[in-house]
Amino acid sequence: MKATYHSGVHKFALFVVAWAVLLLCAGALVTSEDAALAVPDWPLSYGSITPPMVGGIAFEHSHRVIAAILGLFIVILSIALWRKDERPAVRWLGVAAVGGVILQGILGGLTVLKLLHYWLPVMHACLAQIVFATLVSIAVVTSRWWMADRAQYEDKGSPAIHTVVVLNACAIFLQIALGAAFRHKYSPATPHVVWAMGVLLVASWTAIQLRKRFSNSPEISRIRALLHGIVGVQLLLGIAALWARMRTVDDPQPMPAVVVTTVVHTVFGAILFAVSILVVLFCYRLVPRRREVVFATTRDEVPA
Repeated sequence: MKATYHSGVHKFALFVVAWAVLLLCAGALVTSEDAALAVPDWPLSYGSITPPMVGGIAFEHSHRVIAAILGLFIVILSIALWRKDERPAVRWLGVAAVGGVILQGILGGLTVLKLLHYWLPVMHACLAQIVFATLVSIAVVTSRWWMADRAQYEDKGSPAIHTVVVLNACAIFLQIALGAAFRHKYSPATPHVVWAMGVLLVASWTAIQLRKRFSNSPEISRIRALLHGIVGVQLLLGIAALWARMRTVDDPQPMPAVVVTTVVHTVFGAILFAVSILVVLFCYRLVPRRREVVFATTRDEVPA
């Protein structure tokens, strides 16, 4: 379906993505500062919407406020999509974002009320990545670039590039889940560290396939370089975060070096996952799936 570009909707979607990055930073600070249980009740904080902003309470309550505002922004974005966008899939993507942020809030509340048990913090962290990726997807599909006529590229490799890039996104998401399990003390560091090498291999393989098959596509070349670059930066950040944690393992509270490296590493992990979703979107936009090519060829061959 040919859609109409709405500048206001796209710009607001970009703003919501930026606000979500702020929330990711706030959430990572809560974990890094061991402030997850600084506020024992939910949805209020010590029975108030304005608790004393001291110590861990400041981190936890600020996180809640930023999350609540994000929820409001996502509802507004969904309404704008439903009113302005002609594409049913994009409208429902907005609804999915609303459902995701509501579920995210519930998981956050249960994490506090159940005292971080039952893998709830890990589920909360992983869902945050999914909601963030959904918002990034909305920003992309509402852009002028997405709606304009674009050159199409034939995929002559095997497996199909769509399969390759989806596997890459899944590998990165698994690493995010392992990292969340480690940060919340549900798993040792070993699986997270070992699978980092797996992510490096899968991402490198994905980048090689993209370069070999679509070196004549400026868009795919740029997103491939971005993916490879962020994987490299994230690996270095992971090493820095692990080194800082090992150096301060006996300290009674999180040291600034641990907090800073962990927060940056966590947020860059979310950005890496979002970039992997961008790679998926770019490939689906610029590279027709093989069954679509076969169908179009067969249709053209049918005599009038």
